[in-house]
Amino acid sequence: MLAGHDIPKFVMPLLIPPAMPRAGKIKVRGGRNVDVYDIAVRPLRQQVLPESMGLPLTTVWGYGAVNDLSTFSWPSYTIEAKHRGPVRVTWRNELVDDHGSPLPHMFSVDQTLHWANPPGPQPDTHSHRPEPYVGPVPMVTHVHGAKTHDDSDGYPEAWYLPSSAAGVPGLVTAGSWYERFSRQAASRQGGGGWLPGTATFDYPNEQSAGTLWYHDHTLGMTRLNVYAGPAGFYLIRGGPGDAVYDRRGRQATLPGPAPALGDAPGTVYYEIPLAIQDRSFGVDGSLFYPSSRAFFDEFEGPYVPDSDIAPIWNPEFFGNAMTVNGRVWPRLDVEPRRYRFRLLNGCNSRFLLLEVDGATPIWQIGGEGGFLPDRAVRLSRILLAPAERADVIIDFGALRPGDEVVMRNLAPDEPFGGGEPDNDFDVADPETTGQVMQFRVVPSRGRDRSTDPAELVLPPVASLGSAARQRELSLNEEDSAVLADVGPRAALLGVVNGSEAVPRLWADPVTEDPRQGDTEMWAVHNFTADAHPIHVHQVQFQVVGRGADGLAPPEPGETGFKDTVIAYPGEITRIRVQFTLAGRFVWHCHIVEHEDNEMMRPLQVLPA
Repeated sequence: MLAGHDIPKFVMPLLIPPAMPRAGKIKVRGGRNVDVYDIAVRPLRQQVLPESMGLPLTTVWGYGAVNDLSTFSWPSYTIEAKHRGPVRVTWRNELVDDHGSPLPHMFSVDQTLHWANPPGPQPDTHSHRPEPYVGPVPMVTHVHGAKTHDDSDGYPEAWYLPSSAAGVPGLVTAGSWYERFSRQAASRQGGGGWLPGTATFDYPNEQSAGTLWYHDHTLGMTRLNVYAGPAGFYLIRGGPGDAVYDRRGRQATLPGPAPALGDAPGTVYYEIPLAIQDRSFGVDGSLFYPSSRAFFDEFEGPYVPDSDIAPIWNPEFFGNAMTVNGRVWPRLDVEPRRYRFRLLNGCNSRFLLLEVDGATPIWQIGGEGGFLPDRAVRLSRILLAPAERADVIIDFGALRPGDEVVMRNLAPDEPFGGGEPDNDFDVADPETTGQVMQFRVVPSRGRDRSTDPAELVLPPVASLGSAARQRELSLNEEDSAVLADVGPRAALLGVVNGSEAVPRLWADPVTEDPRQGDTEMWAVHNFTADAHPIHVHQVQFQVVGRGADGLAPPEPGETGFKDTVIAYPGEITRIRVQFTLAGRFVWHCHIVEHEDNEMMRPLQVLPA
């Protein structure tokens, strides 16, 4: 494995993802215009490591517009949507070689987990084969944070193989929910259902403006598929929730522009998405992900089927290098003015605690579900769990051309349990994963006309009201049941009976079954030693409180709508959730190694 210390820093310019081109527009029932996208996931070669290292391009996977090869990238181009402007995407699995034959995964796939299992004979189950799976790659895309129909949500058992996999004998080509959702979507969209190797999803975008993102969600393989690269931003703009004023009642101006279709080459952007992800690399420049459980804790067996410990799955993974928008330790030229950044923690397991040198102020104006209520929050640093997003303004106005400042990461190189750096945990390696990217100040191109963040008046956030019921839910870890002092075997969700946790498996009967239109209070009890980012599909919820009794108020940056919340060890995290769409969804931990090994449960919203 390539050492992080051997990779030069701040020599590659930041890649700013452009807007994803549309395939066209159509009219649907009722005369509404729908933006249509035709997007595939394909392998590609990309300059991830500095050219000065003399290494070849790195093979990654990325989404792109089917009719434009130049749009395939890691991270993928940004889908720009409008509030109440419907979007329809045909997602294509085109992980094939130049001859159209399905490609195997670039990483070792553990078949002993509860996973997609194309070799069958039944999909979506354990196969108990200890050797890595080498067949075609299943994919199903989830727009994280989107409020949409269950057939368009990216259900983990609605995956599908490339269409050419139909010619590979002995394979199940789609998950157990794929055909059901295909028929359901066809009844709404018209037509005869999805073509092999594709799924067509609808996004009404009736929720408030916010920062969403899209990525794979295949059962038991999300950690591997997302690590390979396919992910991108999905931004909703407009509507009443996107209206910002200053304290005098005048319409405010946020830093912009952001990348848009038809931009001229060399356009300068002041609103920039930043997808922060840790990665490791082989000495040949390839992406590295462990192929044995021994990488995690040096346990070398016995594995399944001779014990209950999976041979390949790692409970967590921490890369030794930081990437931003698909490049290792990039730099960005900035003017001495304010910039708006859409931050995404896209790491598999790593929490991020970000700050910028020189006490450069960070103003948080929004989270996953839109703006914070009323006022921007000034922060010296910002904590992001995997999958959390933050909409922030960073002010470089006090700096001068020639100055250089670094965005740093103070979170640990290991599982996060809360607390303060240096007091409660050792910070990340300050020479590698403790650094994220560099900002180099260049002369101003003109006056900064954006509104001072201290003067912003953000739209109010309506309460979801009182809860019809409260659910007591649990976060759990289990060690081996047959080997002494070996674990964790798996991470699980569950319920609470009295004061006792009752862990549940993915395949157990549904226990979370709210009624459509109901508002519920979820009290999430963390019985593990680590913090977990908990994500609920279909909803944007409100954080009510946390702590030993669940009554401590949310953090200032958690006062808006969210779809992912940090549940700290030994605490109860309370969220208020309203379910408006009936159907089959999921909730899970977004440490994707945990999600892939039982820390995910089905969520069945019953009809009103």
